[in-house]
Amino acid sequence: MITLEIFALDQVGFPILSALLFLPLATGLALRFAQERIAYSIALVASAFELVLALAVAFLFVHGTADAQFVERSPAIPGIGISYHVGVDGISVLFLPIIALITLLVVLYAEYSTNINARDYLVATLTLEATLIGAFIALDLAMFWVFFVLELVPAYFLIARWGTGAGRVRAAREYVTFMLLGSAAMLAGIVALAVNARSVTGSHSFDFVDLLRVPVPVEQQVVIFFLLFVGFAIKAPVFPFHTWMPKVLEQGSVIGVSVFLVGIKLGTYGFLRFVIPLLPEGAREWSVIMLVLGGASIVYGAMIALIQTNLRRLLAFGSLSHMGMVMLGMFSLNLAGFQGALLQMINLGIVGAGLFFVAGFLHARTGPPDLSVLGGLLDRVPVLAATFLVIAVAGIGLPGTNGFNGEHLVVLGAFESHWLVAIIAGAGTFLTAAYSLRYFQRAFLGEPAADASVSRSRERTPMRDLRVRELIISIALGGLVFWIGLDTGPFLRMMDGSLSALESRVATEPVQAAPTHRSGITTYR
Repeated sequence: MITLEIFALDQVGFPILSALLFLPLATGLALRFAQERIAYSIALVASAFELVLALAVAFLFVHGTADAQFVERSPAIPGIGISYHVGVDGISVLFLPIIALITLLVVLYAEYSTNINARDYLVATLTLEATLIGAFIALDLAMFWVFFVLELVPAYFLIARWGTGAGRVRAAREYVTFMLLGSAAMLAGIVALAVNARSVTGSHSFDFVDLLRVPVPVEQQVVIFFLLFVGFAIKAPVFPFHTWMPKVLEQGSVIGVSVFLVGIKLGTYGFLRFVIPLLPEGAREWSVIMLVLGGASIVYGAMIALIQTNLRRLLAFGSLSHMGMVMLGMFSLNLAGFQGALLQMINLGIVGAGLFFVAGFLHARTGPPDLSVLGGLLDRVPVLAATFLVIAVAGIGLPGTNGFNGEHLVVLGAFESHWLVAIIAGAGTFLTAAYSLRYFQRAFLGEPAADASVSRSRERTPMRDLRVRELIISIALGGLVFWIGLDTGPFLRMMDGSLSALESRVATEPVQAAPTHRSGITTYR
């Protein structure tokens, strides 16, 4: 895993990751004192600059290495081993531009989607961005846990205050309850790792890089793995811990927190970032159960999505099915599986978020995007129909789109693990095609709604195709679909150093070593 740390001051000359973390928070604070008429402009400029910083991190990232880069480290609560320790490697670096892009697009669309308390909505959105950035750059487990929990605050308000369903407050409370239960189990696992570090080294440590060098007895690994699994499985979610998600995605804001929950896979990232590398023997012990849960998520999620008429509920269960695919890749415990799982997490930031943007575009024109009131939309909104189709076929994994290589690698990794796992992974592709194309056929190509009164009402109501900002969002997401699909190599090269090291760690017992420090760089020999 991480064998070298390159500090930000040596790499770029300033703490770029801290800038990424605190810029949205500072902007949110400034918005509290700004007039609402200029709030959109301030948030848009800040979000665009955040994306520029995130892209700079990605472009300056050194490929083909497991090193942690742009590192910043300082003691926070040294008495109990908690530090401010941030950095990125091949596992985490690509999430930063995805988070920044989604935030920019949400802010860009906010003037269309939010008419009530718009300034507070922007503050909540930027705060949510900051907590997600913090979680993905954290190299201290206590710091990661803090951001994991803080994310619940803006998410609760985005669901409860700007949701579209009558049950939005109940859905927000259920979301927070589930996440707190999961975070409690996660905290127990993290503390157990710190206590084990004290028994080995004489001092507590929550630092990921330090914990990589601390052996954990197999019996403890199995228990700690379960505790961390509960927290991350609820967040992902993975079957059967998914029951909060359909309610939240149906009752919450159409474009807002739903885009982040579907597009940013913090739960499955936690498995790849912390659980598997810190508990490799526990991962091997639990791998069969993880593969079973992944397969169940694929089949159950897709089958339930197949009978949905509401696009938002369909996407909720479809996301569950895709999480199963990611789980199969990760717990195949080989390089192809890791590559496919991580690439799929990145792809879902585009496809999952993109489909929820489309759901929002439909909601603005027809109300709830339910098949009972839809049909024959292709002639009325052809550009919107094309946007849905492009993003949907990317979710299916059509060659040339970003979903193809991710799913292909997952199937390869699954086949290395067991041929039956590969069959389940392949079946997920066919089931995704079934529910996605069924909805497209009925909503865009099929006959108008069967209810005559609804049909006549829709015929009298003019329906505008994509507006300028909606078109910008569609072009941005569509461009990424084909860019990653047709030129996947650079993205895989960014991941490969870290994922190859992870494969080696899982396959063999990690070498224990003591750190040495040299000119702002920590090495391990």
